[in-house]
Formats: sequence, structure tokens, C-alpha cells
Amino acid sequence: MVAMADILACARPVLPVLVIDRPEHAVPLARALLQGGLDVLEVTLRTASGLEAIRLIRQALPEVIVGAGTVCTARQLSQAQQAGAQFAVSPGFSTGLAQAAREQGLPWLPGVMTPSETLQAQELGYQQLKLFPAGGTRGLELLDSFAGPFPDVRFCPTGGVSPGNLSDFLQRTNVICCGGSWLAPRELIEAQDWAAITELAQQASRLSSHGVVPA
Repeated sequence: MVAMADILACARPVLPVLVIDRPEHAVPLARALLQGGLDVLEVTLRTASGLEAIRLIRQALPEVIVGAGTVCTARQLSQAQQAGAQFAVSPGFSTGLAQAAREQGLPWLPGVMTPSETLQAQELGYQQLKLFPAGGTRGLELLDSFAGPFPDVRFCPTGGVSPGNLSDFLQRTNVICCGGSWLAPRELIEAQDWAAITELAQQASRLSSHGVVPA
């Protein structure tokens, strides 16, 4: 099993957060992002096609690391693993999900927003966490504030990260990578404009990685 820290290190600078409405879009979308230099993807379970999309990408593109996002229950965690997900991402943290992830042996990236959540996650052995939502200056301020009391925790800020502020987040020494939904806008997916999505991925990949830190 690949450790969550290694998966996020491979994802740097950005982990695409994908909302896929139609299964037939899954493979060409993943291929477009791969051609743009991004080979770690998060397919959210916000749509009925999420699990099938994970399954199709794993079958067609074994070189891509695929995770399931918006995992909120132990049942979804199990379904994601059965579909072939190699990691799971949640918008929040719960001891029940932590237990389920450990029982299933699936790398899990839980979401946090407060010192109490971060402390609880750290006590259970989670050193890689999703900061959500991270948009605006508030997210940057939180990262700076968390750096002192949680020196060993690395974050993947998600929610409100954009091309305009991505570099600001990556400059934080406690940021390992960022989650981004702008890389695959629904309108480009529906138009099947894979070339435009590849260009967005290339733009993100070209960003210099400031302050790379060991996981």
C-alpha cells in the first residue's frame, strides 16, 4: 500500500478534484490531465457516475493514481476501494471513518478546519490532512497559524484554491500540494474540450514548486 504522504508528494503541485457526470467522459478526461503532466486524480462521489468513473480510469490508465473524493461514510469508503480507488479524501474528520480506513487498509486524507480537528487527527496518526475550505486569505492565515503547534503536519488546501493564489499556498512549508477543481470545469468536460483541459493541467504543472518539504 502506498502511503498518503507519497501520493500527495506525487500530486504536487496540484491534485485535480473531478466532478464527472457521465462515465464516458472519465477516461478522456483523465488522459487529458495526464498529458498535461498530472497523474494523481481525485474523482468525487458527488455524482452517480463517480464510482464507475474510478473503475474505468483504473482499467484504462493503470499509470494514473486515482482516489475517491467526498467520501463521507464507511460504506462509501468500501465502495470506493471495490471500484479500484487507491486512496480516499473526505471533507471532514471522524473517528468512524478513521477506523474504517484503517480496517480496509486504504490511504485516507481527512479534512480539517480547526486546531481541535487537527489535534484529534494527529493523535490517531494522521499527519497529512486536507484543509477545507481553504479559500481566501483565511486559509493562508490558518496554515501560518498551524505551522507552530503542528510542525509535523502537512496540508492539502482545497476549496477556493485557484490559479491566482496557488503559488501563495505552495510557498507555505506545511503545504504538500493543493486540490483544484478549476482544472476540469464542467463546461469543458461537457464540450469534450480535452485540449483545453490539457492546457490547464500544463499551466499548473509549469508552476515552480517553492518550499518543497519532505512528507
